[in-house]
Amino acid sequence: MPGAAAVASLAAAAAGWLDLDGPTATATLRLRLWPSASPSGGGRVVAAGPSSPLLVWWWSAASWSGVETLRAAWDAAREAAVAPALAAASWACLALSAMLLADAVFLAAASLLAPLRRSRAAGPIAGPGPAPGEDDGDEEAGGRVADYPMVLVQIPMYNEREVYKLSIGAACELAWPSDRVIVQVLDDSTDPTVKDLVELECKFWASKGRNVKYEVRNNRKGYKAGALKQGMLYDYVQQCDFVAVFDADFQPEPDFLMRTVPYLVHDPRVALVQARWEFVNPNEFLMTRIQKMTLDYHFKVEQEAGSSTFAFFGFNGTAGVWRISSIEEAGGWEDRTTVEDMDLAVRVGLKGWKFIYVGDVKVKSELPSNLKAYRRQQHRWTCGAANLFRKTGGEIILTKEVSFWRKLYLIYSFFFIRKVVAHVVPFMLYCVVIPLSVLIPEVTVPVWGVVYIPTAITLLYAIRNPSSLHFIPFWILFENVMSFHRTKATFIGLLELGSVNEWVVTEKLGNSSCTKPVPQILEKPPCRCWDRCTVSEILVAIFLFFCATYNLVHGGDFYFVYIYLQAITFLIVGTGFCGTSSSNS
Repeated sequence: MPGAAAVASLAAAAAGWLDLDGPTATATLRLRLWPSASPSGGGRVVAAGPSSPLLVWWWSAASWSGVETLRAAWDAAREAAVAPALAAASWACLALSAMLLADAVFLAAASLLAPLRRSRAAGPIAGPGPAPGEDDGDEEAGGRVADYPMVLVQIPMYNEREVYKLSIGAACELAWPSDRVIVQVLDDSTDPTVKDLVELECKFWASKGRNVKYEVRNNRKGYKAGALKQGMLYDYVQQCDFVAVFDADFQPEPDFLMRTVPYLVHDPRVALVQARWEFVNPNEFLMTRIQKMTLDYHFKVEQEAGSSTFAFFGFNGTAGVWRISSIEEAGGWEDRTTVEDMDLAVRVGLKGWKFIYVGDVKVKSELPSNLKAYRRQQHRWTCGAANLFRKTGGEIILTKEVSFWRKLYLIYSFFFIRKVVAHVVPFMLYCVVIPLSVLIPEVTVPVWGVVYIPTAITLLYAIRNPSSLHFIPFWILFENVMSFHRTKATFIGLLELGSVNEWVVTEKLGNSSCTKPVPQILEKPPCRCWDRCTVSEILVAIFLFFCATYNLVHGGDFYFVYIYLQAITFLIVGTGFCGTSSSNS
């Protein structure tokens, strides 16, 4: 009987623990533990009777022995493999953090010196005379209007029920001679009701004398890039010199063209003039405040620095004016990634064209107030940029039309540091390496990597947003949560995995997003828990809670303070208590 043999073996071990000698003592102990297990093996298992306390003691001792064995195995594996791997990951993250800090210092210095390097704004296009639209009919005005180039204004949209009137109306009210501008509405809507509304709005402005073209396709091939590419093929576009692009929620001021097109007119080497985004709902939630801080840094520092140093930056996809000949020279719009705007900018930049960022020209837009929409937007931007790096890296290195320094800037600073390192390092270092280091005593992350470098980088971000200094702690915690999703998106883009070309239009709320009387920080979404929860974020929160508790009980430092806060943030975001749940549509 296998059970009896096992009991005999265990009894021998127990006899050794009790310092009993000889086979008689072993047999006696065996019978006390399991009386029915006779030496012949024919017994039946029954209760241990009065010997039960001894059985309990023996079972506890055996279990403790198993735990000790597992612990010894873990200690050996930790010292041989886990600790060296974690130490290597720690030093890799620290090295990349130092590179990120160096790039942040470069960008900050370049952006601060940009006003000294920037030339004065381009002069007016036309000579003296009435302003466009004041008296276009008289001869003097006709002579001046003839000096204005033809401009195409493209507005791509897809089921934009809440905002279509804003963008079309703002484009039709631009202060530019009415016969020198064409407003092209590229409607890919699949909702028949929305299509009818957009078409009626175009007819309304056409009845007021505006040159509005309503264009539709029978498919959505290429999404936004496909729509823009198709829009450039119409015959009337051939008479245009420049094209301004606005997403459906962007509302340019009437003087937008007057303040941007002159740069293109007076400098034939300029291909793009990019304006800055301004937001209509930055104070709606804490999430929108944090988005504004991140985007303000992008425009004030990254775009400004790129414009003033190498005359290159990534096109933001909207609120910009292009020279049409530069687009044609670069091969037109491409839909090979989800960042068609950045793709076009890179290809045009490799042809030697210059870009100008004009930060004092601002265009109103809307920040996503829905967490799911924001996640999808960040996935599209991050994954697309990483995938574009994969596709164009070799082309950038081999091109002979730009200088070595511009190529180095593109490969190292623009792509590697800002599109890969900036997304991966925050999550890997602050949400993986540091929490794991409290469990692995052989690995110690130096203070300069945990405190000094992050503090320096944070200050470089915060110094350009002095009015938002009190939100910096929330910004750090929330951005680390988003870095979890951006890290996944980065590797999806670099490796071209399943959702690399996933395109979901960011939902917009229009003016309704600004009507709440009292700004809120967190809002409980009015939907079922399992509909708003994200399992991956909740699992990361559980892991961080465990690490923080272990550090609190066994650690000699105060990492648990930060780790607890980060765990709480992951839990809040993972359970959907952030932003709104759905649009008003």
